[in-house]
Amino acid sequence: QVQLVESGGGLVQPGGSLRLSCAASGSIFSINVIAWYRQAPGKERELVAAITKIGSGNYADSVKGRFTISRDNAANTVSLQMNSLKPEDTAVYYCSARSVRTGLYEYWGQGTQVTVSS
Repeated sequence: QVQLVESGGGLVQPGGSLRLSCAASGSIFSINVIAWYRQAPGKERELVAAITKIGSGNYADSVKGRFTISRDNAANTVSLQMNSLKPEDTAVYYCSARSVRTGLYEYWGQGTQVTVSS
């Protein structure tokens, strides 16, 4: 089993920045890709960014150039630096890990609220 704990959400004004962190514990060897998803009220959960064990990242078009995902394998943490935030970035952000065995995102954190509002 893998446990994921997010931190760093909050309220920020448009144009501001926030940094989310995800701490992983447990059977770390059983996961490879770690991703950030988000879900806004009334909308489906969407992939925001993902990063492999070797640090290769990819991003949703809506956040490219504004968000940066990074990974510290020694500390088992993944961070999401969010700059130039917009009201439409408001959502609950979830950290998720993909199982090496199944290729599915089987592990999820509890989520952290990000609200962008003036």
